[in-house]
Amino acid sequence: MNNLKLSLVAAAAALSMGGAAYAQDDSGPKVSFNVGAASDYVFRGVSQTDEDPQVFGGVDVTMGQFYAGAWASNVDFYDSTDAEIDVYAGFKPTLGPVSLDLAAIYYGYVDAPSGSDYAYFEAKAAGSVAVGKGSLGAAVYYSPDFFGAVDDAFYYEVNGSYPLTDKISVSGALGRQELEGPGDYTTWNLGVGFALNSHIGIDVRYHDSSVHEFGKLYDSRGVVSLKATF
Repeated sequence: MNNLKLSLVAAAAALSMGGAAYAQDDSGPKVSFNVGAASDYVFRGVSQTDEDPQVFGGVDVTMGQFYAGAWASNVDFYDSTDAEIDVYAGFKPTLGPVSLDLAAIYYGYVDAPSGSDYAYFEAKAAGSVAVGKGSLGAAVYYSPDFFGAVDDAFYYEVNGSYPLTDKISVSGALGRQELEGPGDYTTWNLGVGFALNSHIGIDVRYHDSSVHEFGKLYDSRGVVSLKATF
């Protein structure tokens, strides 16, 4: 997802640019859409497209503190899997100075091989606080049946962002993926976002992980992404 997945992702880690939608009235649901492309799809420090470009898009519905949405992207896992489709819903209350984000996320995969067990659910608990003009945050994700037949999995993240100007901001995140069994690793990213206008933004980000020995998909890399919201 992103960020999203991310931003997530990043979105996830701070990849999203503001965009208006349409609303029936001030108290009714609001709908927004996003589309974009990136030089690579990196999720928690790992390329999901075999280091090839990504094309993605999604839709979000918000009503007060509640939200739901769906997001899709191409992927390449060296098999028949064609795409990832995420569906999510959440609640964003405030507790004093802390903005919370409590959500459930489903990661689905189109044409995944039989028995691959790629699809999984995650629960998310995140919070952030304002620090001057910027923000600091932390998040925990838990899945009881993670990607590829792994059982329990936790992902922990701390993140932050700071606006340098009205249109330029820096952001980064440090995360730890822990799995039942071998394969734990640490990942981090740091980047700069540029708002071209109120609907279109560019993000330039460096990603790295602690496990380059796992293969090229875990290597350090720079990613350029373009995203439009409307």
